Amino acid sequence: MIRLPFEHSYAEALPQAGSHVSPASASAPQLHYWNTRLASELGLAPGLDEAALAACFSGAAVPEGAQPFAQVYAGHQFGGYSPQLGDGRALLLGEVIDVQGQRRDIALKGSGRTPYSRRGDGKAALEPMLREVIIGEAMHALGIPTTRALAVVATGDTVYRDRPLPGAVLTRVAASHIRVGTFEYFANRGDRDTLARLAQYTLQRHYPQLQDAANPYLAMLEAVCQRQARLLAQWLHAGFIHGVMNTDNMTLSGETIDYGPCAFMDAYDPATVFSSIDERGRYAYGNQPAIAQWNLARLAETLLPLLDAADTDAAVAQATEVIHRFQDHYQQAWLTQARRKLGLASEQAGDQALADDWLTLLQQQQADFTLAWRYLADVLDGDGGVRLAALCTDGAALQPWLARWQHRLAADGIDAQSVARHLRAANPLYIPRNHLVEEALAAASEYGDTTLLQRLLTVLADPYTEWPELARYAQPASAELARGYRTFCGT
Repeated sequence: MIRLPFEHSYAEALPQAGSHVSPASASAPQLHYWNTRLASELGLAPGLDEAALAACFSGAAVPEGAQPFAQVYAGHQFGGYSPQLGDGRALLLGEVIDVQGQRRDIALKGSGRTPYSRRGDGKAALEPMLREVIIGEAMHALGIPTTRALAVVATGDTVYRDRPLPGAVLTRVAASHIRVGTFEYFANRGDRDTLARLAQYTLQRHYPQLQDAANPYLAMLEAVCQRQARLLAQWLHAGFIHGVMNTDNMTLSGETIDYGPCAFMDAYDPATVFSSIDERGRYAYGNQPAIAQWNLARLAETLLPLLDAADTDAAVAQATEVIHRFQDHYQQAWLTQARRKLGLASEQAGDQALADDWLTLLQQQQADFTLAWRYLADVLDGDGGVRLAALCTDGAALQPWLARWQHRLAADGIDAQSVARHLRAANPLYIPRNHLVEEALAAASEYGDTTLLQRLLTVLADPYTEWPELARYAQPASAELARGYRTFCGT
């Protein structure tokens, strides 16, 4: 039996926030993925028995000390409000204090029906669970706050979607699973007592430094907005498209959560959409900051009774001011990262226009987003930017902007080779290219062969170091493969 020093502060503080449920038992659990480094962070010793891991993290044998708890929440899904969603196929096993002293949730995903499953089977297929591994670990290596996968266990059972598929359970580790939708659930039911306790718990867990603020919940709203602004800026600079930015998929901790129909963009286009269910492009790449602000406005609405119970108008005015500042926080975070990715060591007034014009140029030239940023370093190496020009429909069109950029770099007085080294440390070469992800997932799901998966994860764990033998992992898909590419929710 696997032992973890579980605590259950969320379920104990907020018993109304879910239901205790036992996971479904897997018939023939087999470990497909184990995150050794993450396990070490959680205090799990190396060399654990694979059969025991498979049993404990599939639902076949609940880990000692776990108290499985399905969390309830609501959510705005594609703009429409659903008053009760919740963990329809997930269970919080408990919380662990990791080796750094941080409290982290450990939860199963795909572990069977709960009171919140509605008409779903509560199960998960192997392929989307492994997708969550790939994307989550890539985000982690890129320095983007994210939930992470500890394990994926094939259950030996079949799940039915558009066709029969091998079932699996993922173990997810998160700073917490408290969502905007969690607050919406209690606020819209008029349960102010539980809403207040949820807000107090969230404050203590994620923003303890704000507990003595003059208005702690207003300060918490501001802090959540700032975290989300930084997160969205990181998403956009990585070319990441979440695909389903519903309010139940936005955490109060500021971590990226729920890797369903997500993907990374190849050629730069703000209108890029991959999700098969996002028919109108609500969650397109370029819409994501505005949607984040919209989601945060829904959070602000839930907090109004806590901001000023005696004067609703005053509470609305305070919350509105905070939400309006989100765009300023986002623009500041975006420009800070743009300066870093452009190698600018100081701040000058024309930097925003320089960065904006770079993106306009990338769109006009249909250039690969990731490689274009990366190959800027080549220009400073004196090769004339051959690789960068090759990404474009008209490489010569780059020259006026490149001249402006190099003139701007000169103002910082840093030698070109130092800037080039900085650029290669700031701009990744390897991201989860959609065709490589699909290739690895197909081999694992259809043939039980995880060789390509493990190789891809190894590459993505070090996205900034170029290796000639890994050239295929840096290249975008052919136009034929990329055309019409869609991702799916997995439920």
